[in-house]
Amino acid sequence: MDSLLASVNSLRAVPHAPWRASVRRVAVILTSSRSGSTLFKAAMASHPGVAALDGEAEPFLALSGNGFGQDAACASDAIDRLAQPDRLADNIFDGLSIATAHIAPLGELQQRWSKRLLLQFPALFGTRDAYARLQQALAASFGAACEQAPGQGRAIAQQDVARAVLAGIFGGEHWRLDYYDGKIGPGECRPFAEAAKIEEPPFVLPDLRRRRCTEDDAASKVLLFKTPSDAYRPGLYQQLFPNADVRHIHLTRGYAQCVNGLMDGWLSPTGFFSHDMARAGAELAIEGYSNFRAFGRRWWKFDLPPNWRAYARSSLELVCLNQWLSCHRHILDSGVAAHRVAFEDFLADPAGTLARVYGWLDLPPPPDLCGRQLPVTMATETPAPGRWRKRRLLLEPLARLPDVARTMRELGYGAEPEAWQ
Repeated sequence: MDSLLASVNSLRAVPHAPWRASVRRVAVILTSSRSGSTLFKAAMASHPGVAALDGEAEPFLALSGNGFGQDAACASDAIDRLAQPDRLADNIFDGLSIATAHIAPLGELQQRWSKRLLLQFPALFGTRDAYARLQQALAASFGAACEQAPGQGRAIAQQDVARAVLAGIFGGEHWRLDYYDGKIGPGECRPFAEAAKIEEPPFVLPDLRRRRCTEDDAASKVLLFKTPSDAYRPGLYQQLFPNADVRHIHLTRGYAQCVNGLMDGWLSPTGFFSHDMARAGAELAIEGYSNFRAFGRRWWKFDLPPNWRAYARSSLELVCLNQWLSCHRHILDSGVAAHRVAFEDFLADPAGTLARVYGWLDLPPPPDLCGRQLPVTMATETPAPGRWRKRRLLLEPLARLPDVARTMRELGYGAEPEAWQ
């Protein structure tokens, strides 16, 4: 894997951007997996004063020597001291973008896509010849997709372009489109079986209507980050951006909703493959997962808490409960000052919630805030109240566990299941 990472770094050829000390404002969303953070971050990143990544920073941690299994210190998702912060910052600056009303130049989009596809399928495209063929296929596919798109400007749909471009790249292997966010594939749902990956599926693709971040943007915009694993990394962004005012948003969601979503994701054949446990010399024996999925002894899904070894032979519901509990306990126990937002409140009043968060970040609300439509992102099902009740008999008793009851109280949730959304 180390040689593959070195090849990907070489092919991506990310330029040095000595702007770390210029960054003045950073916002970090702290939360647990399946708390709606992808949707919340996407909504926040539509503000013209915010610079954000298309996905998460996790692939860039791997490319800078901070990934799981890269040395003895990388035994979970926790990070105390960053390795190669300049390389990490270079990759982040190369990936940051800002919302715009116009479609980005074609050459810029092709470059962003080729770099992203290297993270998703490094074993397919990680040689110089394969990468050159990928770039040629992208040029041809983008040209055809834009010619066939219905209309111009806002009428060109992100999903239509993504489907057309990826179909051109993968040829007869259209089932790989099922690995992408947005349900753009044929729905064959073949179990994820790539030889290697750096980004975690569901894979993301660069937004058509975002422009590249510049040095001036680094100094003037709010840099927004979201990765559930950041709950285990206090001080990471202060190390990365030493002159920045780093503010934290604690996004909460009740345990039943999160555990239900986590269980759906663990059982998904195509998504949320985060850690190849062979890199830690471990084999999973999680009841309800390892004995139920062919990949269930090899692949850990979602964030990897520092105490994961205690749950490697547990039941799936307890693994997922520990992921929710570990994230929020680390956030609460760290004492970090944070603006708290309940995802349930965000769903009920997106415009009002965003306006309050923008105000807290000293950003004016954008003019179209009240008319904004929320996208469905990284979801196994369309978000809806009460989905957790399909596992009610399994999940309700967990509320009586002392740590769960205490954490729910501290997060502002009541003890009665009837009030949970």
